[in-house]
Parts: sequence; C-alpha cells; structure tokens
Amino acid sequence: MKSKLKVENLGLLVVSIFYVIVGVAEILILAFSNFTLVHVGPLAVLSLITAYGLIKMKKWSVLLAVIFFFPAMTFGATTLYFSVMRETFYPSSEILLFHLALIAYLILTFIAFIYVVAIRENFE
Repeated sequence: MKSKLKVENLGLLVVSIFYVIVGVAEILILAFSNFTLVHVGPLAVLSLITAYGLIKMKKWSVLLAVIFFFPAMTFGATTLYFSVMRETFYPSSEILLFHLALIAYLILTFIAFIYVVAIRENFE
C-alpha cells in the first residue's frame, strides 16, 4: 500500500488514514443525526481535505491540521464532558464504549497534531 500511494513516511500514512476515518465517522454522525448537528459537517470536510493534503505532502495541509486541531478538540471535549455530566461515566456498557471512543479520539487527534507539526519541514 505504501508503494501504491508513493508515501515516503509510514507515520504520515497512518496519520492520513486517521484523518480519513475521522472524516467518514463525522459524515456518518451528521447523517445519523438527520443533519441536526450541522457543526460536524465542516469538521468532516476539513478532516478529509487535510488527509488528502498530507498524503500528497502539501505544505498547506500542515496549516489545515493545525486549524482542524482546535475545533476537533473542543468538539470532542465538550461532547465528552456533557455526556459524562448527563449519563455519568459508566451507566451502561454502550455509554462506556462511547466515552472511551471519545477519549481515544481526543488522544489520537492530539498525537496526529503533534506529529504533523513535528515533521512540517518535510512538506513541499
């Protein structure tokens, strides 16, 4: 897969795949909410564009990753906070898995942000 995409950095490929997964998940969240969570739409688009730019090693994708980081962390943290306040952390196994998924999302978003910023000199 690495040779087909012509990606020189395996870590960057993993981060790009993460952004694609996040973008698709946000599109699904938007669709399942009957388009009532309209703020998720721009996050999905921004995530997918960032993934494309990272795969192509474009300099502008670093800026998009930085721009995506702040609303993504805000969205994840506020969703987690209000869900825990409303449901408590572990009222059922489904809610626990939702909370753990949000925690993983926050951690992986932070790691992807740090990684992209750390290797920003490699972009053209």
